[in-house]
Amino acid sequence: MTPFRLGVLVSGAGTNLQAILDSLHGQEGVEVACVVASRAAAGGLARAEAAGVEAAVFAAAGYPDRSSRDEALADFLDARGVDLLVLAGFMELLSAGFVRRFEGRIINVHPSLLPAFPGLRPIEQALEYGVRVTGVTVHFVDEGIDSGPILLQEAIELPYAADIADAEQRIHAVEHRLLPEAIRMIARGGLGERDAGTGERRRIGIEEGRYGER
Repeated sequence: MTPFRLGVLVSGAGTNLQAILDSLHGQEGVEVACVVASRAAAGGLARAEAAGVEAAVFAAAGYPDRSSRDEALADFLDARGVDLLVLAGFMELLSAGFVRRFEGRIINVHPSLLPAFPGLRPIEQALEYGVRVTGVTVHFVDEGIDSGPILLQEAIELPYAADIADAEQRIHAVEHRLLPEAIRMIARGGLGERDAGTGERRRIGIEEGRYGER
């Protein structure tokens, strides 16, 4: 059987990448085909090397503009037959052209209960706002900022006077479980999405490179 091939994009330490490698790579018909870092110093590169996975750096500074970098990155991923792109701590915006090229085949993990606290510093935003419940969201990527269809969410209750280190530890533990779960469900052919506003269950899946309700 042809494996379901992942391209994982990272910018930092790569702990979510490690969770994918540990729980999915070479298992259940899923394979991490390649890892791409936005920085040569990204710790995720060493994790890929240790797992025997091809890795490459596509730093924006090496190209005339972001669109040029993203076009080269897209060509690299296409050449490796990637079925799904996973943004696992990838801290740069992707151009609209890149997102359209892989429409419905890019997911991201975000440390908040979207649509609350999108964009940068979501954990800090939540603590500054004083929320008692935050969480983790895995969602499809569209041309907006953390605005694509939600795949999975899990809430996390915070203690009074939670500090950033404690909140990050709680959130990362959920990310490391929820992101592989979403990938696993997509690889199997779809998953249920609960609408945050209505609570109704909807069916989300990849079909001919696009997402949509079923």
